[in-house]
Amino acid sequence: MLPDSIRNLHRPYERIAEIIQLSGGSFIYKSLWFFSPNILNTVDPANIHYIMSSNFSNFPNRVLFSRIFDILGDGIFNADSHEWKSQRKLAHSLLNHQQFQRFLVKSSWNKVERGLIPVLEHVAKQGSVVDLQDVFQRFTFDITSVLVTGFDPGCLSIEFPRVEFSEAMDDAEEAIFYRHIWPELFLKLQRWLGFGREKKLKEARRTLDRMVAEYISRKREELSKRTITVEDEDGVDLLTSYMSHPEILGLKTDDKFLRDTIVNFFLAGRDTTSSALTWFFWLVSQNPQVESRIREELKAFIPAEERENRRLFSTQELSNLVYLHGALCETLRLYPPVPFQHKEWTASIWGPDCLEFKPERWISESGKIKHEPSYKFLAFNAGPRTCLGKGVAFTQMKAVAAAIIHNYQVRVVEGHPVTPSSSIILHMKHGLKARLSRKWV
Repeated sequence: MLPDSIRNLHRPYERIAEIIQLSGGSFIYKSLWFFSPNILNTVDPANIHYIMSSNFSNFPNRVLFSRIFDILGDGIFNADSHEWKSQRKLAHSLLNHQQFQRFLVKSSWNKVERGLIPVLEHVAKQGSVVDLQDVFQRFTFDITSVLVTGFDPGCLSIEFPRVEFSEAMDDAEEAIFYRHIWPELFLKLQRWLGFGREKKLKEARRTLDRMVAEYISRKREELSKRTITVEDEDGVDLLTSYMSHPEILGLKTDDKFLRDTIVNFFLAGRDTTSSALTWFFWLVSQNPQVESRIREELKAFIPAEERENRRLFSTQELSNLVYLHGALCETLRLYPPVPFQHKEWTASIWGPDCLEFKPERWISESGKIKHEPSYKFLAFNAGPRTCLGKGVAFTQMKAVAAAIIHNYQVRVVEGHPVTPSSSIILHMKHGLKARLSRKWV
């Protein structure tokens, strides 16, 4: 398989899809190297359910996953057994706490209104081409930073400043992707001699460690000057919750634990949502009838006298947008942000129209959102490891999508190449270049 992998390095996901089609849904990746294990690849929902739900305890992450994703440390994505259960229980509790929920709503709204809209207004006024993928990554980086640490780095601005943290994350994700392809001996050689992507990964880790240490230090200083109470009207960020009452949490919340937790949350929050939004706007640009339906749905929630004005949408309004929700789910089905779990396109699972962008497949006959089982729709993982931030992701995606579609016309630059990058996250290799024009004066 290694020669085939090398020949298809420029199109890894397309090649995997071809092999899955030819193999009938499952195949074994046989290693040519003595120390590398054979790997079973499957898209069969029955297998997915068995591995990730009904027999979950027999399929831990263990050594291989933790070694490939060592930059995540002992965080929730690498943890197993009791340690994983403790971290997940705590994260679930904090993410669903009323303090964090208040903070999520307020922070997301503020970042759309005071960060995203000013940038889009500037771009529309200038008539310039903008990379929407870059815009969405800056948006999700800022909002993730606010939600996780309480600090806003202000990366989403008309100056488009360099984002060292994001660059380090991109380098790390690319290097981790190639760890799935190159034999371990070659990777060890890169680490020993200090070259290639392993060198970039080492440098990226240094950057992340340094910047996360600064976050922790600033938060510790901030907490020494004020007291956090449950009644805080504005809500609190996750790092504050972890550091305020460590004895109550039941975990050893030292700097190593905090570092690993922050990096894991950043990976989950920054990359997946921005990837989904990028592919969503490309799909919508290719399917104008979908864009029209979303606009009509948005209009239905706006008083007649306000329909020709610029506006944002409240959390309650966003929760009622069924067709938009379906369009986002359809995007995640076709282009899941974590493509190593990509199985959603197969005809045997989704029918002969599986390659078509059809938000309607997510809407029931009664007009409600249709919920598919997670072992069929794996965008948010499945079983006990189902993504804890699913609700957070949909809140942010709907807020951004509704704000842009109602207030702007988005046109992807004609002839712009759209192809996936080689990364563990399904970014677009060349970004998504587009022009925006204001709908309302």
